[in-house]
Amino acid sequence: MGKDEASDDAPALAVLELLAQESPPSAFEELLHRGRRQPLPPGQLAELERATRLALDIHSSANQRRQREAVMAALVDTVHDMTTPYDPDGLLKVITSRARRLIGFDMAYISLRKPDGGSYIHSSDGDTTALNVGLVVEESRGLGEMAQDKGAPFWTADYLNDDRIPHGKGVDEVVRAEGLHAIMAVPIFQGSNPIGALYGADRVVRHFTPNEISVMRSLADFASVALERAHLLDRTQTEIAELEASGLKARGTIARMAYLNDVRSRLIAQVLDGSDLRDVATTAAEALGATLAVVDAHGRILTTTEEGASFDEALTHRAALETHAARGPVALSETLWATPVSAGMEHLGVVLLRVAQPPGPEAQRFFRFVAQAVALLLVVQRSTAVAAGPIRDEFLEGLLAGPARAPQQLATRARQLGLDPDGPYVVVLARPEGSEHGKAVVWASSYAYRHSGLKTVNSCSIVLLLPGSDASAAAQAVSDELSPLLGRPVTVGAAGPADGLGSVSAVYQEAQRCLDAMIALDGAGSTASMDELGFLGVLLSDDHDVEGFVASVIGPVLDHDAERSAGLVPTIEAYFTSGNSPTRAAAALHVHPNTVVRRLERITELLGAGWQKPGRSVDVQLALRLARARDVLRRRRAPGPGGQAEASWK
Repeated sequence: MGKDEASDDAPALAVLELLAQESPPSAFEELLHRGRRQPLPPGQLAELERATRLALDIHSSANQRRQREAVMAALVDTVHDMTTPYDPDGLLKVITSRARRLIGFDMAYISLRKPDGGSYIHSSDGDTTALNVGLVVEESRGLGEMAQDKGAPFWTADYLNDDRIPHGKGVDEVVRAEGLHAIMAVPIFQGSNPIGALYGADRVVRHFTPNEISVMRSLADFASVALERAHLLDRTQTEIAELEASGLKARGTIARMAYLNDVRSRLIAQVLDGSDLRDVATTAAEALGATLAVVDAHGRILTTTEEGASFDEALTHRAALETHAARGPVALSETLWATPVSAGMEHLGVVLLRVAQPPGPEAQRFFRFVAQAVALLLVVQRSTAVAAGPIRDEFLEGLLAGPARAPQQLATRARQLGLDPDGPYVVVLARPEGSEHGKAVVWASSYAYRHSGLKTVNSCSIVLLLPGSDASAAAQAVSDELSPLLGRPVTVGAAGPADGLGSVSAVYQEAQRCLDAMIALDGAGSTASMDELGFLGVLLSDDHDVEGFVASVIGPVLDHDAERSAGLVPTIEAYFTSGNSPTRAAAALHVHPNTVVRRLERITELLGAGWQKPGRSVDVQLALRLARARDVLRRRRAPGPGGQAEASWK
């Protein structure tokens, strides 16, 4: 190439050299200025100008390409960051930080909409005051509200001086405090609904390029997807936690069901093994963690797991009615539940459950099963009593006829039947008034079995031999249970106690005489024991226990006179002789009427109120006569030192 050609090509070569060296635009401008100052020939100058323009275009395109590559790389990094598990709050902070660094904003922040309108600044990056985060943006105020309402980006080169924007006092104060001018807001969507806005702001007045706006929209879109993913992850984690809690609860329920099923098996085993009602109730109460009581069809407590527990009769009656109607557990109160005990159509009673909190469905099903187990036990006991009845009846019939066996044989046989041969026993005779004799016999078998006694039947009465020493209480208990069962009165007579099984025959005879006396005295349907018949009991008894009768009726008065010579016995005699007149009694005793009144008050203290009433006064007068006759006989048997008998009272 010649010199002229080289000089012709010099301007273009110089431009290419600068372009290859990636020189800044100012270097190209300087080269053009030098060519104009030389000056270059018009043709070369025009070529230099054209080459410079092309080089600047190439330089600008290369810079834009590099910038797009940097933006794309930053966007990829942002997307990668958003794939990391974040909670929603942490993710919003990552987005603001990325937006600020990606575009070079002085400050970036995010607002979220409130359910009741308006929005608030959730997170911020690059702020210099504490005013931004938490700021409440009034509805329809600021760029963010505009962007969300229109669903498109909004921006301004100088926020405070832009009258197109509906300004809010709080937002303007923050913008002024942070020294912001250029602000851009891009909406963040969830589905098709705007949920907030992403902001970029600079502290200088400037216009945003389309590329910057596009990048911000991409970031907002990424934020929308990432937020949805974060919320979904958060909901998933919550659902997983709920499932784990439900699983734990289900495992607890299954374990509880397995435990209750095991207790069900134990209850059935107890029933079949012949356990008593209290053992069954205790096992059930421990499984339920509560207090349990079994009440019969007449409201009487058969057993309870709480010592001293008592239930109002009205409450037990209500429990029987409501459970029978519901055919299952019912709540009588917040802490008291009841369920019926039935065998077919026969109502046997109620199971009561006292709890600290209402039982759940599984506990209620178990409670119902407990009632079934109790019903089964009661039926088994009744069946056992009926099945063993002939043998036990035969043994009792032998006792009533008289001890034909030797004492040792009697004791051996008694122990085989579960009886104490030397214990105290009472004999109770019950005569149903009506045609329910068969039903009463079945009941008597169960009653005797439950009370560890014996039963048999004579021509018109049921005979019960029961452990105990209170014949009156035993007679009343039999009447209280049998009369409601039959729905009609039952005449009940009793005697005892017998000192061991060897003397049952004699006590039976007394009970028979007691029952005969009650019927003869028109006492059908009533209840009494030989002791309660007063002097009639003395007349009817075999041993004619005069001493015991006198002591039981006026013993305290005799003892008082023996100790203090108070003249109470003569006062009682004079009182009855004078027709219950204290004044005439005082005249007969030659004492002041007030003295008689005081003595009568003392007698009442010793004998109790009511000794002057007709029923008891007969016993008192008879006891006085027997005591005086006894005293006369004693004086006749034991004369004093002077050969005369001495009186024991005056």
